[in-house]
Amino acid sequence: MLSVLIKSNTFETMDFPVTFHLFGKTVLAHPLFEGLGMFIGMRCYFYLKRKSAEKVSFNISAAVLIGATAGALFGSKLIGNLENPYKLYEHFDFKTIWTNNTIVGGLAFGLIGVELAKKAVGHKESTGDLIVFPLILAMIIGRIGCFLTGIYEETYGVPTGFIFGMHLGDQYLRHPVALYEIAFLIILWVILTILQRKKVYPSGFVFQIFMLSYFSFRFLLDFIKPRLEIIGNLGTIQIVCICVIIYYIYKIKNTVRINHHKNEIYENPDPVGSR
Repeated sequence: MLSVLIKSNTFETMDFPVTFHLFGKTVLAHPLFEGLGMFIGMRCYFYLKRKSAEKVSFNISAAVLIGATAGALFGSKLIGNLENPYKLYEHFDFKTIWTNNTIVGGLAFGLIGVELAKKAVGHKESTGDLIVFPLILAMIIGRIGCFLTGIYEETYGVPTGFIFGMHLGDQYLRHPVALYEIAFLIILWVILTILQRKKVYPSGFVFQIFMLSYFSFRFLLDFIKPRLEIIGNLGTIQIVCICVIIYYIYKIKNTVRINHHKNEIYENPDPVGSR
């Protein structure tokens, strides 16, 4: 039997955390929506993969999926625990390590896992564009769960007097950063859809723009989230974001340069002149 405990109909007065009663047990919204997001995202990915004109062999698809999953799992836990290394040192146990995770680490190390898997099977073509929209969809669903969990999950903002400030489970008005991220992801979805329809750039470019955009957004967003400052006034997640931003600026510049060169050759196949 499933029931939901929400004591009001408005964000201003709703109680946090929102909980679900599943088979006699009370479960927070976050893990449920996170699991739902991953399930729907994967179903969406396989649907798009079946419709795609770009056919990839089973061995390559399996290698990429394993690499992405292993990298994302490792990275999400690693960066999640390094957000507060002092807390990890004081409470070093399996439960602490397993429950600390972040999408930033998952995306960054998932990328590394994919690249290593592609190298192992000798596949050089980009495989990222197909996963972009299923990934955004999964992230939006997951962030709904983060919002409904309030301050009982570490995706909440610092206290604020800003017009969008909300009570998320304590006495303070806080930035609802999960809602900010949902709004950003919806806008990014629209922009990337327009970019994809133009078909100006080669496969992989949409994924590159997604990664650069999201990590730039997260770098800025974390300034209004509670964080332990590791270097200067930057937290662990922001340091990871900087590394990924630098990497994708280089990748995008290289992609644009190569694409521009190919277009010049196509438009002028014999620049010296024909005989």
